Amino acid sequence: MKGGKGFRFRGKLFLLLVVAAYMVFFMVNAAEAYQALLRGGLLLVRLIPVFTTVIFMIALVNYFLRPAQIVRWLGRESGRKGWLLSLLAGVVSHGPVYAWYPMIENLRRHGGRDGLLVVFFYSRCIKVPLLPLMVDYFGMTFTAVLTFYTLVGSLAQGWLMDRLES
Repeated sequence: MKGGKGFRFRGKLFLLLVVAAYMVFFMVNAAEAYQALLRGGLLLVRLIPVFTTVIFMIALVNYFLRPAQIVRWLGRESGRKGWLLSLLAGVVSHGPVYAWYPMIENLRRHGGRDGLLVVFFYSRCIKVPLLPLMVDYFGMTFTAVLTFYTLVGSLAQGWLMDRLES
C-alpha cells in the first residue's frame, strides 16, 4: 500500500479489535477484565521510561551512523574495527530485517566481507528495546549470559564464514 497508509490502517484496526475484545471480556467477566486491564496499564507505566531511554539512544546512534559510513567501514580491510562495528550495528539496528537487505547487498557489491555481514545479521538477535523486559522476566544474570553468548556466537559464525569464503 502506497505511502504507508496500510500500516496506519492496520494499527487502528488492531486497536479497535483489542478494545472490542476487552468490551466482550468485560461483559463476560468484569472483575477479571478489570484486573487484566490494570496489570497491563501498570506494566506500560513501568516500561515507558525504559522505552523512552532506548528509543532516544537508538535515535542518537542512527543520527550519527549513516548507512554510507557503515558501508565504508565494513570493507575487506576493515580489521578489528569492522568486526566491532558490524557487531554493534547489528545490535542497535531495528526494524524488519528485509529493510536492511538493499544496504547489505550494496555493501557486498562494493567489497564488504561476508563474515562481517553474518556478524551483523546474527547480532540482530539482540533486541535492545526488549532487554529491559527480558531482565524483568528472566533476571540480569540470564540476560547477560544469553547476550554474551549471542555476541560470541555472532563473531564465531562470521569467522567461520570468512574461512569458508577463502
